[in-house]
Amino acid sequence: MLQASIYALLTVFGIASLYPFWNSIVISFNTGADTALGGLTVWPRQFTLENYAIVLQDKRLLNSFVVSVTRTVIGTALSIFFTALFGYGMSVRGLIGKKGYMIFCIVTLYFSGGLIPFFLLNRELGMMNSFWVLVIPSIISVWNMIVFRTFFMGLPAGLEESAKIDGCNHLGIFFKIVVPISGPVMATLSLFTAVYHWNDWFTASIFISNTDLLPIQTVLQQIMNSNIMSDQLMQANSAAQEHMTRMMSVTTKSLTMATMMVATLPVILVYPFLQKYFVKGVLVGSLKE
Repeated sequence: MLQASIYALLTVFGIASLYPFWNSIVISFNTGADTALGGLTVWPRQFTLENYAIVLQDKRLLNSFVVSVTRTVIGTALSIFFTALFGYGMSVRGLIGKKGYMIFCIVTLYFSGGLIPFFLLNRELGMMNSFWVLVIPSIISVWNMIVFRTFFMGLPAGLEESAKIDGCNHLGIFFKIVVPISGPVMATLSLFTAVYHWNDWFTASIFISNTDLLPIQTVLQQIMNSNIMSDQLMQANSAAQEHMTRMMSVTTKSLTMATMMVATLPVILVYPFLQKYFVKGVLVGSLKE
């Protein structure tokens, strides 16, 4: 009886968590005019692909999608590489001043310089309206470094000692020994980092005014806060009759939901392949034997 109650409670929580996402999918496949009437729940009343057709034909959205993919790939690769290297350096036995370095790093988890100094720093570095402002400031993650460091400190000391006997320096040990056996923790932190880069809209909204460099999440945020999609459609369609015909089946809300689905799909597709690394990767990076 108790087990049945637990399963029932979990089922209710699962449905409550998944329904908003499912309803967004339903709205994205339903005509906007019909959605505006309300009462749309678990299935489209008037199925249409027009919302996705408009979204995928919009060059601005396609360009922002490319920017997001490029940022996610490059940002994740650079962040994992330098953060893992930093974590390995902090895990080296006998490192002079290790405790002081760790205190300095941990302080940054609780305090920051603030948005205005961060803005001024990026401006002085010449990264305003640059693709690299989306990547370089987030290359090092102190939290991920601590996870890497804890994992590396749990590796057998004999591996490092035998490598040194064979003539390896610390870089050789890192690339030839540490990296190959760090698959689970690297896969887990890579996914966390990739999701951050993919979902981050705030950075671009502050530091980038060039629309060609805006990631898709920033564009989606703009669509949700205004009716710019409708304005763009007015400019893009030269024939008034064609525009009116298309606008009868779409609304800002339906286009927003379709854009959100396009922006969410890559993460959903990648997650199942890396899910098995989640628990193992986090545990091995947070516990030290």
